[in-house]
Amino acid sequence: MKRAPGQVRIIGGKWRNTRLPVADADGLRPTSDRARETLFNWLQPALPGARVLDLFAGSGALGLEALSRGAAEALLVERDPRLAQALEASVQRLGAPARVVRADAPAVLRAPLHGRFDLVFLDPPFGAALWQPVFAALPPWLAEAAWLYVESPAEAGIEPGPGWSPHREGRSREVRHALYRRTADRTVV
Repeated sequence: MKRAPGQVRIIGGKWRNTRLPVADADGLRPTSDRARETLFNWLQPALPGARVLDLFAGSGALGLEALSRGAAEALLVERDPRLAQALEASVQRLGAPARVVRADAPAVLRAPLHGRFDLVFLDPPFGAALWQPVFAALPPWLAEAAWLYVESPAEAGIEPGPGWSPHREGRSREVRHALYRRTADRTVV
């Protein structure tokens, strides 16, 4: 079902109350204000100076919110040309230290590294079932103590697997919001 284009707002930090456009696109579900507020309360100590990777950026609400609250830089990945163009306009308007990559997230993760990231947002279109391929490709892109935020259908049981420790979780009727912390590999050879 198509819906009219709308807006989301950045809810905290230096760009608080700044509106971001939300295009009418299949699979696009911007994270709710309430879920973002909770998430960024959980993440606040980890944000200053963080490098952020927003793999299915959509409106940019997660990546730009992180920058607004003190992250140092962000790589925003979006394959839909209209959404990527709107993201580029938002980044330019804000003067945000972010780069928009117009590409499919799994393809980006197969490309040469853009450095290691402290925080990854993973909120793909639910119908695409891209969580497991992304989980498998992420490790080279991650800082040692990285954080991973995952949105998934409420009852789907999506988990990143070994190497991740659950930190916090919330649910709405339709969506599970989960934050994980990367665990150190303590294997002795």
